[in-house]
Amino acid sequence: MRRMSAIHPTAAKGFANGADTYVRGRPDFPPAALAWLREDLGLQPGKTVIDLGAGTGKFTRLLVETGATVTAVDPVAAMLDRLVRDLPGVTALPGDAQRIPLPDACADAVICAQAFHWFANAESLAEIRRVLKPGGLLGLIWNVRDQSVDWVRRLTAIMDPYEGEAPRYDDGEWRAAFPAPGFGDLREKSFPHVHTGTPETVIVDRVASVSFIAALDEPVRARVLAEIRALIDATPGLASRSSISFPYVTRAWWCQAI
Repeated sequence: MRRMSAIHPTAAKGFANGADTYVRGRPDFPPAALAWLREDLGLQPGKTVIDLGAGTGKFTRLLVETGATVTAVDPVAAMLDRLVRDLPGVTALPGDAQRIPLPDACADAVICAQAFHWFANAESLAEIRRVLKPGGLLGLIWNVRDQSVDWVRRLTAIMDPYEGEAPRYDDGEWRAAFPAPGFGDLREKSFPHVHTGTPETVIVDRVASVSFIAALDEPVRARVLAEIRALIDATPGLASRSSISFPYVTRAWWCQAI
């Protein structure tokens, strides 16, 4: 398993550069994800949950809807600033997965949305276990681009040469962190999802929000986005459309602290 520092340099640079683009380009989460939080993770009024790697608060909004008490934690100031601006009622703290700024056994659940692959190591899991109550739950969730669609595969092919050593959900290396001491077996659900809007927002801004693209030098980044726009212009169903739907599969995983 690739060992990751507390804040991967690509995440630190890319997400600091692209908080507003992240808000525009990233999809929210499907209603089925809210049902997952309530039914499988037991979140409801009276429960406490930590949104670890909360970013700009895309998933934090869904956690608030459960009625649970939410604390958002993120190491990137620009992302956390946007979360505070959009969700002023949520407690937001600077911190990372190896240094969660909360006491032992304080949370019924810890959720990592679009984030766990950045810190999938034994130290982070030990720290997550520390803040969970006995029997508490760790939830991991990602919106994953649906590669069964031809233009999505071609989009990914444009991005892949710039990936470098940035960890990703798709590389599967995060799975090597499990089974983990202090946790039971992972369980999984998946849900279909789409992000609907203009091609510039749901495709171009989506690509621009990817950490390793946002971290590129500006001339290279501009060239990548020009390739993305050329793909849109050349693809029936995307070209000259005012609204399109970007297909995703939302994958949710969870396990219990033991």
